[in-house]
Amino acid sequence: MKKKVIRGLIAVVLVGAGVWVGVNFASPLEAESNALTPGSVEDPVVTKSYVDEQLAKLGGGTPGGGTTTPVADTALEVVTVPAGKTLMAGQGTEVIVRVGKAIAYSSDASGIADLTGGTDLTKGKAVPTNHLLLFPREGRGILPDPNQKNGLTVLVKGKYSLQ
Repeated sequence: MKKKVIRGLIAVVLVGAGVWVGVNFASPLEAESNALTPGSVEDPVVTKSYVDEQLAKLGGGTPGGGTTTPVADTALEVVTVPAGKTLMAGQGTEVIVRVGKAIAYSSDASGIADLTGGTDLTKGKAVPTNHLLLFPREGRGILPDPNQKNGLTVLVKGKYSLQ
């Protein structure tokens, strides 16, 4: 009699454990059926032409790999500033002095943003070599230090003129 009760309890425990495992752990077949189906609402498929169209709307490019921004506005240009001349930068122009000693020029009391040094360079201050300068407005520029014979070699991105 005791053996029958123990066997009965073991059977109940095993059946209960089997039900618990079946509820808490999915079979591999069930796991695969839960995966997203390509092309469904949860995992849409888009065409290359649609992606190109969306990129063109954002200004990130056009079909065929072209750009919507003129190359001249984004390219760095190597410019030589002769002694006695001033490079006058347009609004938003970026300049990096590569060779020579430069002096900041401004037509007013405001200066040039030295983004590398985190300072404002006002008229007459020395411009550090290899620092990125940002010209916030027209009427500002750089010129070679009068104490040197040679001019400057700079990298310019944006509008400028030599005066």
